[in-house]
Amino acid sequence: MRFSNRREAGQQLAEALEHLRGQVGVVYALPRGGVHLGVEIARYLGLPLDLLIPRKIGHPAQPEYAICAVPESGERVCNPQEEQRVDPQWLEQAEQQERAEARRRREVYCGQRQAPDAEGKLAIIVDDGIATGLTMRAAIRDAYQRDPAKVVVAIPVVPPSTADHLRQEVDELVALDIPEQYLGAVGAYYDHFPQVSDNEVIEMMQQAGGPEASHVER
Repeated sequence: MRFSNRREAGQQLAEALEHLRGQVGVVYALPRGGVHLGVEIARYLGLPLDLLIPRKIGHPAQPEYAICAVPESGERVCNPQEEQRVDPQWLEQAEQQERAEARRRREVYCGQRQAPDAEGKLAIIVDDGIATGLTMRAAIRDAYQRDPAKVVVAIPVVPPSTADHLRQEVDELVALDIPEQYLGAVGAYYDHFPQVSDNEVIEMMQQAGGPEASHVER
């Protein structure tokens, strides 16, 4: 299955979430790429849009290779084998740095905008795709810190093994495509998959309603 762009993927996901229409809740997008989809879903379901900002921790020798992910609130999620191979003190320091970066990004993206309350409500977490699932699992932990009644992960494409893990952690997984042979990168499923800038996220969050996000120096 292929998508023209993130907006089209968001529109298709929104239609796949039709059974949740009428419920009270919050749509949580993972920046940056997930925000395009979150906008479409929030608009379709008539729900407020907010962000969850998990941060990857890269291996000290290979920063692009994620060994853990850190939510804004809640415990980190790690590849157990890789976690055991790195210095615990280094990992703790890296975790604190990424939590600080998540807080900084929230200020950049949302400014003084008040976060919608999810307690006792539906929480829908959305991103533009999943590979290993570390950041999504961190986002799930963050969502549960907000005490929702139900957590749903909505995703355009996810590998089968990752889908199996996610089903064990949330109330419902809604995926448009769970290919038997995953192509190895989320962008492989999109015709148009450019990087999303901070300014795009700020603009989308402003348009989503609530107090305007302020342009913090980045």
